[in-house]
Amino acid sequence: MTTNNDDALMLYGQRFDSRLLLGTARYPSPAALQAAVQRARPAMLTAALRRQGSVEQGKSFWAMLKELQVPVLPNTAGCHGVQEAITTSHMAREVFDTPWIKLEVIGDDYTLQPDTLNLVQAAEQLIRDGFYVLPYCTEDLVLCQRLVDVGCQAIMPWAAPIGTGRGPANPYAMQTLRQRLDVPMLVDAGLGLPSHACQVMEWGFDGVLLNTAVAQATDPVLMAGGFAGAVAAGRAAYLAGAMQPRESAQPSTPVLGTPFWHHAQEA
Repeated sequence: MTTNNDDALMLYGQRFDSRLLLGTARYPSPAALQAAVQRARPAMLTAALRRQGSVEQGKSFWAMLKELQVPVLPNTAGCHGVQEAITTSHMAREVFDTPWIKLEVIGDDYTLQPDTLNLVQAAEQLIRDGFYVLPYCTEDLVLCQRLVDVGCQAIMPWAAPIGTGRGPANPYAMQTLRQRLDVPMLVDAGLGLPSHACQVMEWGFDGVLLNTAVAQATDPVLMAGGFAGAVAAGRAAYLAGAMQPRESAQPSTPVLGTPFWHHAQEA
């Protein structure tokens, strides 16, 4: 988990080598999940206590996660109320022996949009209980500010609804959020292409969490590598400071003195 990289991702005082987090659901096979993780080398793997799907067939899912030797970020996927999310978080802490929790409180079953009315209350209680809370939220500035106010040291706004792969649906709101709040922000949900990940990293977001975009790709392993490269490229572009767009063309090579072709014509 630790790194000597001066640009390491810092969450709740801990350093991570990667700015990419991966989900563990919906992969076509355990082997595909293992290979994707080895290719992407993520900072953390998300996992829920409530699991279904082919990835669990064969060897134990939990044993496989342990073999991967990547820190696990339990999540409260499927929880619809404050108490349900809190209870699930405490169960996850016992099972995974970690204070980390990705907090999900779903308010709408169709869009899987976070419950913006109850999310803050759940986050506040879990922080009191000693959890390192990473709340899954929308890009709403006021909601995110409230989450920070109650003690969340990082937030996870969506780019678009879970599993849509549409990329940033509201670039203005996301960029405004990034400019206004000074905490780590990991874009969670809605990214479908490596270019989407690169874009949000160029805007200054600190990392991304992916699941469907990798797990449901025709080649999950190749896609995992593509996203890892895109995250690194976007971060480098943000740190480098991109040029400002211009309305008119400007020569990239300066012309000093009288052009050679002019002398040639006179001769």
